[in-house]
Amino acid sequence: MEFSQLDLQAVWLTLRLASVTTLLLLCVATPLAWWLANTRWRYRQVINALVALPLVLPPTVLGFYLLLILGPKGWGGQLTESLGIGILPFTFSGLVIASVIYSLPFAVQPIQNAFVAIGRRPLEVAATLRASPWDRFISVALPLAKPGLITGAVLGFAHTLGEFGVVLMIGGNIPGQTQVLSVAIFDHVEAYEYGAAHVLAAGMLGFSFLVLLTLYWRTGRRPVEQVY
Repeated sequence: MEFSQLDLQAVWLTLRLASVTTLLLLCVATPLAWWLANTRWRYRQVINALVALPLVLPPTVLGFYLLLILGPKGWGGQLTESLGIGILPFTFSGLVIASVIYSLPFAVQPIQNAFVAIGRRPLEVAATLRASPWDRFISVALPLAKPGLITGAVLGFAHTLGEFGVVLMIGGNIPGQTQVLSVAIFDHVEAYEYGAAHVLAAGMLGFSFLVLLTLYWRTGRRPVEQVY
């Protein structure tokens, strides 16, 4: 069975969304995980709980509140309008923001665990050699935390591929603009086009399995140990 033009657009949009989201996740999750792993702030568990909230929160709830915040009457929407960016819901940029927030715990937790596993000793040795905090982070912490960084990136990418509720709430179902692969599958099922839905679903299943298999093959760790 051949892919339709709309299906190909959904595949490309999904891969593009997952790639952009993963890059932003690494930029956001790495310093956040480093801070959580090293801070002595007494309320740090509040931040840990907020980061982990998407793990238990229904995606539609998160998408609904993001829609309110980023909408024309929300403070986020008013801010983006004042900056000349425009309203973000039902745009690709809105999908990216929602995906970063929804996938944040899948990136932060393995990276944070990797930083904790390093311990203080390597950093203290680097400090005795007069390495600055920035040098210790770049030259010592990041290389030692590489398995956690890879795990966070792969899990964030794979998780973004399968998003449905959040992207549907914040992005709708606009072909070529916000219609991702999971929404396209849902459309095919609603139209009783089970053959087309099966092709897309099987492709997503196989690709996700290969991504995770590559991850666990390289790291040699169990899924639960990496995420939690």
